Order: sequence, then C-alpha cells, then structure tokens
Amino acid sequence: MQAVQLETPQNFRIIQIDEPAPPGPGEAVVRVHRVGICGSDYSGYLGKMPFYSYPRIPGHELGVEVVAVGAGVTQVKPGDRCSVEPYINNPESYASRHGHSNCCEELQVLGVHRDGGLRPRFTLPARKLHVSKSLAFEQLALVETLAIGCHAVNRGNPVPGEHVLVIGAGPIGLAVIEFAKLTGAKTIVLDRIESRLEFCRKTMGVEQTILAKGDDSDLTRLQEVTGGHLAEVVIDATGNNQSMSHALNYCAFGGRLVFVGITTQLVSFPHPLMHRRELTLLASRNALPADFTRIIGLIEAGTIDTHPWITHHAGFSEMIDEFPHWLQPETGVIKAIVEVPAD
Repeated sequence: MQAVQLETPQNFRIIQIDEPAPPGPGEAVVRVHRVGICGSDYSGYLGKMPFYSYPRIPGHELGVEVVAVGAGVTQVKPGDRCSVEPYINNPESYASRHGHSNCCEELQVLGVHRDGGLRPRFTLPARKLHVSKSLAFEQLALVETLAIGCHAVNRGNPVPGEHVLVIGAGPIGLAVIEFAKLTGAKTIVLDRIESRLEFCRKTMGVEQTILAKGDDSDLTRLQEVTGGHLAEVVIDATGNNQSMSHALNYCAFGGRLVFVGITTQLVSFPHPLMHRRELTLLASRNALPADFTRIIGLIEAGTIDTHPWITHHAGFSEMIDEFPHWLQPETGVIKAIVEVPAD
C-alpha cells in the first residue's frame, strides 16, 4: 500500500509499505480515512520542529475506523469510528503514573517520533482510540487540534470574569479560543493578520481583538480592553520566540502565562518583571485522554461547531503539491484535511 513520507525537510514522496501485521494483545489495526494538517506538520516540513526525526510518515490528527483488534481489547471493536490520541506513552513511566501521560519520559508522538497516519492502515495501542457513534471522520480528525487548546486552557485555569489573552490566531490559537470562551472568561485575541482577527470576530464570536503592530500600542490597547490591569491569563500560541519572550508584558499582577507554541530558539525576558508581578509560567504539551472524551461530547452536542474549521481538502497526490501553499497566510487555510485512499 502507498504512504506519504517526508524524507527530508521540504521533500515529500510517495512510498510503498507493507500491510500491518495482525494486532497483538491490547492493539488495534485502524483504517485511516482523514488526516488533519497542523502546525507541527508545517514545522516538520520546514525543518523547525525540535522533536521531529526523518524520514517520517506524518499525520497525527486522525479520523479512523477500527478493522481488527487483538486479545484483551474490549473498549473498541471493528467498525467503530474513532479519534486517535496520538501520544504513545509508557503507562508504567513516572509521568504516566502521576497523570502526565501527555509528557511521558518515553513519549513518542505519531507523525513526529514514529510514523503517523498518512497511510491506509496501521497498528496502535487500542487504549489510544476514542469512539464516537455519530461524528464524521473529518470531525474526528479535528479532535486532537481542539485537545491541544483544551489542555492549554486547563493549564492557565481561567475563571469567569477574568481576561484571557490569546496570542496567535492560527489553528492552535483558535482551539484555545474555543475553550477559553467555555470558561466564562473574557477572551481577547492578538494577531498580526487582520483576516485572522476578522475570522475570530465573525465566526468565533470574539468581541475584543487587537491587531498587533509590534510596538507599545499593543500594550496600550490591551490596557484599554482590560480596564488597565492587563490579562490574568495569557496563552501564547505562536511558536515564535520573540512573541513568547515579550508575552510577560501582557500579564496582570499575579497572572499566568502559558506557552502552548514551541520554538527551537531562545526565549528570554528580564526577571524583575516576572518577580515584581509574581507571575506563573506554564508549559502546555499535547493533551490528556479526558480532553478527547470531553471534546467528542461537545462536538456531538453541537456546543462546538467544526464546520468553519475545515477550509481545504486534498488527496495524497494533491497534498504534496498543495502543502507549500498552505504555509502562506494569503491562502486562508484554517485546517486542511487529507483524504486517505483505501489502497
């Protein structure tokens, strides 16, 4: 069967691979129907993802169908439609035993550390499958992106009435916005691209947006919106080290700053600012199993509308040609979905 492989940065190719072996105990073989393309895929393509290894079959935002299960598997069965939790952890590791399976010491993420879903069928631990009785494969492929935002908001722990500033309105930033709004906090979005801010206002119902100009006017505008005290929670979803280094300036006294974007570059800031305001700095990596369960329920209930997210579609061969264009802001990509052929 065919698969898409990122052989080296900026070099995709179609390769032939073997069918997966029958599933062992605790495993499932899945048929991949849809794959979402996200920021780490773009970073891997550009050679800027610190954890990425080559050559690699990308794809970790997956809508799949179970085709076979191994001994002892009871939570899924052939025919089930599932979202995949692509963080393959060791359940016996220190982090996993303490509720941090998302950052296990031995963690391997599909499509980053080990081959992912841009192939028709593969095997994975059945415990990483989250079933839905009603969602389409495209919706299931969106769950992981939303889970990243859900976990980041949980890390910042905003409460009703607080201000949450989301820096960066790309796909991860949009996922953060979805869950910031659900907390009852007052959501503010800052981005350099007006079309993204317009999407936040018109489609996501964000009332307060700030067009970033990279000078003191950004801070002044935030002070106006928050009544002068800045944001209790700031979540930087840019993956840009300059933005991340500057983000502390937007935090209110006693505030929390969450880095959900990732960069290979140095992030630095003067300590007196952080110390004077007694700020809390938090990292947010991946997501937890409960996030997937919650999100599937929210989409099924209609609380989260996935339709505005999916803006571009492609098959295998089209994806290779289109991928470089998806990197360009003027193409208007929110989420590109790749359809995986059966063979």
